[in-house]
Amino acid sequence: MVQAKKIVIIGPAHPIRGGLAAFNERLARELIAKGHDVQIHTFSFQYPAFMFPGKEQYTSAPAPEGLRIQRSVHSLNPLNWRKTGLEIRRQRPDLVIVAFWIPLMAMSLGSLARIIRKNGHSRIVGLVHNLIPHEKRPGDAALTQFFVNSCHAFITLSREVLRDIRRLTDKPAAYAPHPVYDHFGDTLPTAAARQHLGWDENSRYLLFFGFIRHYKGLDLLLQAMADPRIRAIANLKLVVAGEFYEDRRKYEPLLGPNVILVSDFIPDSDVKFYFSAADLVVQPYRSATQSGISQMAYHFGVPMLVTNVGGLPEIVPDGKAGYVVPPEPNAIAEGILRFLEQPAGQFAAFIKAQQQLYSWGHFVKTLETLQ
Repeated sequence: MVQAKKIVIIGPAHPIRGGLAAFNERLARELIAKGHDVQIHTFSFQYPAFMFPGKEQYTSAPAPEGLRIQRSVHSLNPLNWRKTGLEIRRQRPDLVIVAFWIPLMAMSLGSLARIIRKNGHSRIVGLVHNLIPHEKRPGDAALTQFFVNSCHAFITLSREVLRDIRRLTDKPAAYAPHPVYDHFGDTLPTAAARQHLGWDENSRYLLFFGFIRHYKGLDLLLQAMADPRIRAIANLKLVVAGEFYEDRRKYEPLLGPNVILVSDFIPDSDVKFYFSAADLVVQPYRSATQSGISQMAYHFGVPMLVTNVGGLPEIVPDGKAGYVVPPEPNAIAEGILRFLEQPAGQFAAFIKAQQQLYSWGHFVKTLETLQ
Protein backbone atom coordinates (compact mmCIF):
# COMPACT_ATOMS: atom_id res chain seq x y z
CA MET A 1 0.00 0.00 0.00
CA VAL A 2 1.34 3.43 -0.98
CA GLN A 3 1.84 5.81 1.94
CA ALA A 4 -0.40 8.87 1.75
CA LYS A 5 1.49 12.03 0.85
CA LYS A 6 0.88 15.74 0.69
CA ILE A 7 1.08 16.68 -3.00
CA VAL A 8 0.96 20.05 -4.76
CA ILE A 9 0.40 20.38 -8.51
CA ILE A 10 1.49 23.69 -10.07
CA GLY A 11 0.02 24.42 -13.49
CA PRO A 12 -3.16 25.32 -15.38
CA ALA A 13 -6.50 24.33 -13.85
CA HIS A 14 -10.00 25.78 -13.57
CA PRO A 15 -10.98 28.45 -14.50
CA ILE A 16 -8.26 28.20 -17.15
CA ARG A 17 -9.54 26.05 -19.99
CA GLY A 18 -7.87 23.58 -22.32
CA GLY A 19 -6.00 20.29 -22.34
CA LEU A 20 -3.33 21.20 -19.77
CA ALA A 21 -5.97 22.15 -17.22
CA ALA A 22 -7.90 18.97 -17.97
CA PHE A 23 -4.73 16.91 -17.49
CA ASN A 24 -3.86 18.45 -14.12
CA GLU A 25 -7.39 18.10 -12.81
CA ARG A 26 -7.66 14.46 -13.90
CA LEU A 27 -4.23 13.69 -12.41
CA ALA A 28 -5.31 15.27 -9.13
CA ARG A 29 -8.39 13.05 -9.03
CA GLU A 30 -6.29 9.94 -9.58
CA LEU A 31 -3.88 10.91 -6.81
CA ILE A 32 -6.78 11.64 -4.45
CA ALA A 33 -8.25 8.22 -5.29
CA LYS A 34 -4.91 6.73 -4.18
CA GLY A 35 -5.35 8.37 -0.77
CA HIS A 36 -3.09 11.41 -1.20
CA ASP A 37 -3.80 14.95 -0.02
CA VAL A 38 -3.71 17.04 -3.20
CA GLN A 39 -3.91 20.76 -3.91
CA ILE A 40 -3.54 22.52 -7.27
CA HIS A 41 -1.94 25.96 -7.53
CA THR A 42 -3.04 27.46 -10.83
CA PHE A 43 -2.50 30.83 -12.43
CA SER A 44 -4.20 34.01 -11.28
CA PHE A 45 -2.58 35.46 -14.42
CA GLN A 46 -1.29 33.20 -17.18
CA TYR A 47 -0.81 35.03 -20.51
CA PRO A 48 -1.07 38.74 -21.32
CA ALA A 49 -4.04 39.21 -23.64
CA PHE A 50 -1.82 40.26 -26.54
CA MET A 51 0.20 37.03 -26.24
CA PHE A 52 -2.79 34.69 -26.05
CA PRO A 53 -3.70 33.51 -29.56
CA GLY A 54 -7.24 32.36 -28.84
CA LYS A 55 -10.47 34.15 -27.98
CA GLU A 56 -10.67 33.45 -24.27
CA GLN A 57 -8.32 31.94 -21.66
CA TYR A 58 -10.99 31.14 -19.10
CA THR A 59 -14.06 28.94 -18.94
CA SER A 60 -17.44 29.96 -17.60
CA ALA A 61 -18.16 26.39 -16.51
CA PRO A 62 -18.49 25.74 -12.77
CA ALA A 63 -15.44 24.67 -10.81
CA PRO A 64 -14.87 20.90 -10.69
CA GLU A 65 -16.21 19.35 -7.53
CA GLY A 66 -13.91 17.63 -5.08
CA LEU A 67 -10.72 19.47 -6.08
CA ARG A 68 -8.84 22.14 -4.10
CA ILE A 69 -7.72 24.70 -6.65
CA GLN A 70 -6.02 27.92 -5.60
CA ARG A 71 -5.45 30.76 -8.10
CA SER A 72 -2.11 31.92 -6.79
CA VAL A 73 0.55 32.09 -9.55
CA HIS A 74 1.20 35.23 -11.61
CA SER A 75 3.39 34.20 -14.54
CA LEU A 76 5.13 37.59 -14.87
CA ASN A 77 5.45 38.88 -11.30
CA PRO A 78 8.63 37.92 -9.36
CA LEU A 79 7.17 39.24 -6.10
CA ASN A 80 4.28 36.83 -6.55
CA TRP A 81 6.69 33.94 -7.21
CA ARG A 82 8.38 34.61 -3.87
CA LYS A 83 5.11 34.94 -1.96
CA THR A 84 3.57 31.80 -3.47
CA GLY A 85 6.80 29.82 -3.26
CA LEU A 86 7.23 30.64 0.44
CA GLU A 87 3.61 29.70 1.12
CA ILE A 88 4.04 26.28 -0.47
CA ARG A 89 7.49 25.84 1.11
CA ARG A 90 6.01 26.34 4.60
CA GLN A 91 3.37 23.69 3.86
CA ARG A 92 6.19 21.17 3.28
CA PRO A 93 4.48 19.02 0.63
CA ASP A 94 6.16 15.67 0.04
CA LEU A 95 5.83 16.05 -3.72
CA VAL A 96 5.46 19.08 -5.97
CA ILE A 97 4.50 18.34 -9.59
CA VAL A 98 5.27 21.28 -11.88
CA ALA A 99 3.66 21.21 -15.33
CA PHE A 100 5.92 22.59 -18.08
CA TRP A 101 4.91 23.15 -21.68
CA ILE A 102 6.44 26.40 -22.95
CA PRO A 103 9.64 28.37 -22.19
CA LEU A 104 7.59 31.51 -21.49
CA MET A 105 6.61 29.93 -18.16
CA ALA A 106 10.13 28.82 -17.23
CA MET A 107 11.03 31.81 -15.05
CA SER A 108 7.89 31.64 -12.92
CA LEU A 109 7.79 27.85 -12.61
CA GLY A 110 11.55 27.48 -12.16
CA SER A 111 11.65 30.22 -9.52
CA LEU A 112 8.77 28.64 -7.61
CA ALA A 113 10.53 25.28 -7.66
CA ARG A 114 13.79 26.79 -6.39
CA ILE A 115 12.06 28.54 -3.49
CA ILE A 116 10.00 25.49 -2.47
CA ARG A 117 12.86 23.00 -2.54
CA LYS A 118 14.84 25.06 -0.01
CA ASN A 119 12.74 23.48 2.73
CA GLY A 120 14.93 20.42 2.25
CA HIS A 121 11.88 18.18 2.14
CA SER A 122 9.77 18.67 -1.00
CA ARG A 123 10.61 16.59 -4.07
CA ILE A 124 10.16 18.62 -7.27
CA VAL A 125 9.10 16.60 -10.33
CA GLY A 126 8.74 18.36 -13.67
CA LEU A 127 5.74 17.10 -15.65
CA VAL A 128 7.04 17.91 -19.13
CA HIS A 129 4.47 18.04 -21.91
CA ASN A 130 6.86 19.73 -24.35
CA LEU A 131 10.47 20.70 -23.76
CA ILE A 132 11.32 22.07 -27.20
CA PRO A 133 8.52 24.42 -28.33
CA HIS A 134 6.76 23.92 -31.65
CA GLU A 135 7.18 27.62 -32.42
CA LYS A 136 10.68 28.69 -31.43
CA ARG A 137 11.73 32.11 -30.11
CA PRO A 138 15.06 33.67 -29.06
CA GLY A 139 15.99 32.74 -25.51
CA ASP A 140 14.02 29.47 -25.44
CA ALA A 141 17.07 27.31 -24.73
CA ALA A 142 18.24 29.37 -21.75
CA LEU A 143 14.76 29.54 -20.26
CA THR A 144 14.21 25.81 -20.66
CA GLN A 145 17.56 25.05 -19.01
CA PHE A 146 16.59 27.32 -16.10
CA PHE A 147 13.48 25.23 -15.50
CA VAL A 148 15.31 21.91 -15.91
CA ASN A 149 17.91 22.95 -13.35
CA SER A 150 15.18 23.70 -10.79
CA CYS A 151 13.73 20.17 -10.65
CA HIS A 152 14.85 16.96 -8.95
CA ALA A 153 13.32 14.63 -11.56
CA PHE A 154 11.05 14.53 -14.60
CA ILE A 155 8.17 12.57 -16.05
CA THR A 156 7.40 12.86 -19.77
CA LEU A 157 4.45 11.82 -21.91
CA SER A 158 6.48 10.71 -24.93
CA ARG A 159 9.84 9.09 -25.54
CA GLU A 160 10.82 12.02 -27.75
CA VAL A 161 10.50 14.46 -24.84
CA LEU A 162 12.41 12.02 -22.64
CA ARG A 163 15.25 12.11 -25.17
CA ASP A 164 15.12 15.91 -25.09
CA ILE A 165 15.45 15.81 -21.30
CA ARG A 166 18.43 13.46 -21.55
CA ARG A 167 20.24 15.98 -23.75
CA LEU A 168 20.04 18.59 -20.99
CA THR A 169 20.44 16.63 -17.76
CA ASP A 170 21.20 13.25 -16.23
CA LYS A 171 18.68 13.71 -13.41
CA PRO A 172 16.12 10.90 -12.90
CA ALA A 173 13.51 10.90 -15.64
CA ALA A 174 10.82 8.46 -16.76
CA TYR A 175 8.36 8.12 -19.61
CA ALA A 176 4.70 7.24 -19.11
CA PRO A 177 2.25 7.41 -22.02
CA HIS A 178 -0.28 10.21 -21.96
CA PRO A 179 -3.31 8.62 -20.24
CA VAL A 180 -6.72 8.54 -21.87
CA TYR A 181 -8.97 11.51 -21.24
CA ASP A 182 -11.84 9.60 -19.68
CA HIS A 183 -13.63 12.47 -17.96
CA PHE A 184 -15.66 13.61 -20.97
CA GLY A 185 -18.31 10.92 -20.50
CA ASP A 186 -19.00 7.57 -22.10
CA THR A 187 -19.16 6.80 -25.80
CA LEU A 188 -22.61 7.42 -27.26
CA PRO A 189 -24.35 5.48 -30.04
CA THR A 190 -23.19 6.97 -33.34
CA ALA A 191 -26.71 7.75 -34.54
CA ALA A 192 -27.60 9.55 -31.30
CA ALA A 193 -24.43 11.65 -31.37
CA ARG A 194 -24.98 12.63 -35.00
CA GLN A 195 -28.60 13.52 -34.36
CA HIS A 196 -27.52 15.79 -31.49
CA LEU A 197 -24.99 17.57 -33.74
CA GLY A 198 -27.31 17.70 -36.74
CA TRP A 199 -25.07 15.46 -38.86
CA ASP A 200 -26.35 13.11 -41.56
CA GLU A 201 -26.60 9.62 -40.13
CA ASN A 202 -25.54 7.96 -43.40
CA SER A 203 -22.41 9.99 -44.17
CA ARG A 204 -18.80 9.24 -43.21
CA TYR A 205 -17.12 11.83 -40.99
CA LEU A 206 -13.47 12.70 -40.44
CA LEU A 207 -12.71 14.83 -37.38
CA PHE A 208 -9.97 17.40 -36.85
CA PHE A 209 -10.33 18.46 -33.22
CA GLY A 210 -8.62 21.08 -31.09
CA PHE A 211 -7.10 24.51 -31.46
CA ILE A 212 -5.68 25.46 -34.84
CA ARG A 213 -2.04 26.53 -35.27
CA HIS A 214 0.40 26.14 -38.13
CA TYR A 215 2.22 23.14 -36.63
CA LYS A 216 -1.04 21.18 -36.45
CA GLY A 217 -1.18 21.04 -40.25
CA LEU A 218 -4.86 21.72 -40.88
CA ASP A 219 -3.91 23.25 -44.23
CA LEU A 220 -2.34 19.93 -45.24
CA LEU A 221 -5.56 18.11 -44.40
CA LEU A 222 -7.68 20.66 -46.28
CA GLN A 223 -5.48 20.19 -49.35
CA ALA A 224 -5.97 16.42 -49.00
CA MET A 225 -9.73 16.96 -48.90
CA ALA A 226 -9.42 18.74 -52.27
CA ASP A 227 -7.91 15.63 -53.85
CA PRO A 228 -10.24 14.58 -56.72
CA ARG A 229 -10.45 11.04 -55.32
CA ILE A 230 -11.66 12.42 -51.97
CA ARG A 231 -14.01 14.97 -53.56
CA ALA A 232 -15.61 12.14 -55.55
CA ILE A 233 -16.88 10.50 -52.35
CA ALA A 234 -20.16 12.36 -51.96
CA ASN A 235 -20.99 11.23 -48.44
CA LEU A 236 -17.55 11.99 -46.94
CA LYS A 237 -17.20 15.09 -44.74
CA LEU A 238 -14.41 16.63 -42.71
CA VAL A 239 -15.48 18.36 -39.50
CA VAL A 240 -12.98 20.92 -38.17
CA ALA A 241 -13.96 21.54 -34.55
CA GLY A 242 -11.73 23.98 -32.74
CA GLU A 243 -10.70 27.55 -32.13
CA PHE A 244 -8.30 29.39 -34.41
CA TYR A 245 -5.08 30.35 -32.64
CA GLU A 246 -3.86 32.18 -35.74
CA ASP A 247 -5.35 34.13 -38.65
CA ARG A 248 -8.17 32.02 -40.11
CA ARG A 249 -8.07 33.91 -43.40
CA LYS A 250 -5.22 31.80 -44.73
CA TYR A 251 -7.40 28.69 -44.34
CA GLU A 252 -10.58 30.05 -45.89
CA PRO A 253 -9.50 29.59 -49.55
CA LEU A 254 -8.90 25.91 -48.76
CA LEU A 255 -12.38 25.23 -47.40
CA GLY A 256 -14.30 23.05 -49.83
CA PRO A 257 -17.90 21.82 -49.91
CA ASN A 258 -16.85 18.66 -48.08
CA VAL A 259 -15.63 20.61 -45.01
CA ILE A 260 -17.78 21.59 -42.01
CA LEU A 261 -16.15 24.31 -39.90
CA VAL A 262 -17.06 24.67 -36.22
CA SER A 263 -14.60 27.45 -35.40
CA ASP A 264 -14.99 27.75 -31.67
CA PHE A 265 -13.74 26.21 -28.45
CA ILE A 266 -15.66 22.98 -27.84
CA PRO A 267 -16.81 22.77 -24.20
CA ASP A 268 -16.14 19.59 -22.25
CA SER A 269 -19.84 18.71 -22.21
CA ASP A 270 -19.90 18.48 -26.04
CA VAL A 271 -16.69 16.51 -26.60
CA LYS A 272 -18.43 13.12 -26.36
CA PHE A 273 -20.77 14.03 -29.21
CA TYR A 274 -18.00 14.89 -31.69
CA PHE A 275 -15.90 11.81 -30.99
CA SER A 276 -18.86 9.43 -30.81
CA ALA A 277 -20.10 10.74 -34.16
CA ALA A 278 -16.75 10.50 -35.98
CA ASP A 279 -15.49 7.59 -38.09
CA LEU A 280 -11.84 8.70 -38.04
CA VAL A 281 -9.83 11.30 -36.10
CA VAL A 282 -7.17 12.95 -38.27
CA GLN A 283 -4.03 14.61 -36.85
CA PRO A 284 -2.02 15.97 -39.79
CA TYR A 285 0.63 17.61 -37.60
CA ARG A 286 3.90 19.02 -38.88
CA SER A 287 5.48 18.50 -35.46
CA ALA A 288 4.35 16.89 -32.23
CA THR A 289 5.51 15.35 -29.00
CA GLN A 290 2.39 13.53 -27.83
CA SER A 291 -1.25 14.42 -28.19
CA GLY A 292 -4.18 14.58 -25.84
CA ILE A 293 -6.41 14.33 -28.91
CA SER A 294 -5.14 10.79 -29.53
CA GLN A 295 -6.00 9.83 -25.97
CA MET A 296 -9.49 11.25 -26.37
CA ALA A 297 -9.86 9.12 -29.51
CA TYR A 298 -8.68 6.04 -27.60
CA HIS A 299 -11.21 6.68 -24.85
CA PHE A 300 -14.07 6.93 -27.35
CA GLY A 301 -12.78 4.01 -29.43
CA VAL A 302 -12.20 6.00 -32.62
CA PRO A 303 -9.38 5.01 -35.04
CA MET A 304 -6.85 7.66 -36.02
CA LEU A 305 -4.84 8.88 -38.97
CA VAL A 306 -1.66 10.62 -37.77
CA THR A 307 1.51 11.87 -39.38
CA ASN A 308 4.90 10.31 -38.66
CA VAL A 309 6.22 13.15 -36.51
CA GLY A 310 7.34 13.25 -32.89
CA GLY A 311 5.68 10.77 -30.57
CA LEU A 312 2.52 10.22 -32.63
CA PRO A 313 3.66 6.89 -34.18
CA GLU A 314 4.39 5.63 -30.64
CA ILE A 315 0.76 6.25 -29.72
CA VAL A 316 -0.89 5.15 -32.96
CA PRO A 317 0.91 2.10 -34.37
CA ASP A 318 0.34 1.87 -38.10
CA GLY A 319 -2.28 -0.66 -39.15
CA LYS A 320 -3.36 -1.33 -35.56
CA ALA A 321 -4.98 1.81 -34.14
CA GLY A 322 -5.20 3.52 -37.51
CA TYR A 323 -2.61 4.71 -40.00
CA VAL A 324 0.63 6.69 -39.95
CA VAL A 325 1.50 8.75 -43.02
CA PRO A 326 4.02 11.47 -44.00
CA PRO A 327 2.91 15.07 -43.32
CA GLU A 328 1.98 15.99 -46.87
CA PRO A 329 -1.42 16.26 -48.61
CA ASN A 330 -1.16 13.35 -51.05
CA ALA A 331 -0.07 10.93 -48.31
CA ILE A 332 -2.87 12.12 -46.05
CA ALA A 333 -5.38 11.60 -48.87
CA GLU A 334 -3.98 8.10 -49.47
CA GLY A 335 -4.37 7.32 -45.76
CA ILE A 336 -7.99 8.46 -45.76
CA LEU A 337 -8.77 6.34 -48.81
CA ARG A 338 -7.02 3.36 -47.24
CA PHE A 339 -9.16 3.73 -44.12
CA LEU A 340 -12.38 3.95 -46.11
CA GLU A 341 -11.58 0.63 -47.78
CA GLN A 342 -11.38 -1.18 -44.43
CA PRO A 343 -14.37 -2.94 -42.87
CA ALA A 344 -16.05 -1.20 -39.94
CA GLY A 345 -14.53 -2.13 -36.59
CA GLN A 346 -11.16 -3.05 -38.10
CA PHE A 347 -9.22 -1.42 -35.23
CA ALA A 348 -11.70 -1.82 -32.37
CA ALA A 349 -10.03 -4.73 -30.54
CA PHE A 350 -6.56 -3.17 -30.50
CA ILE A 351 -7.87 0.22 -29.39
CA LYS A 352 -9.79 -1.37 -26.52
CA ALA A 353 -6.69 -3.26 -25.37
CA GLN A 354 -4.56 -0.09 -25.47
CA GLN A 355 -6.95 1.69 -23.14
CA GLN A 356 -5.45 -0.32 -20.27
CA LEU A 357 -1.89 0.75 -21.11
CA TYR A 358 -3.01 4.36 -21.21
CA SER A 359 -4.61 4.31 -17.77
CA TRP A 360 -4.13 7.00 -15.12
CA GLY A 361 -3.17 4.28 -12.67
CA HIS A 362 -0.23 3.32 -14.87
CA PHE A 363 0.84 6.97 -15.09
CA VAL A 364 0.74 7.41 -11.31
CA LYS A 365 2.75 4.21 -10.76
CA THR A 366 5.48 5.61 -12.98
CA LEU A 367 5.34 8.92 -11.14
CA GLU A 368 5.81 7.08 -7.83
CA THR A 369 9.16 5.70 -9.02
CA LEU A 370 10.50 9.28 -9.12
CA GLN A 371 9.48 10.28 -5.58
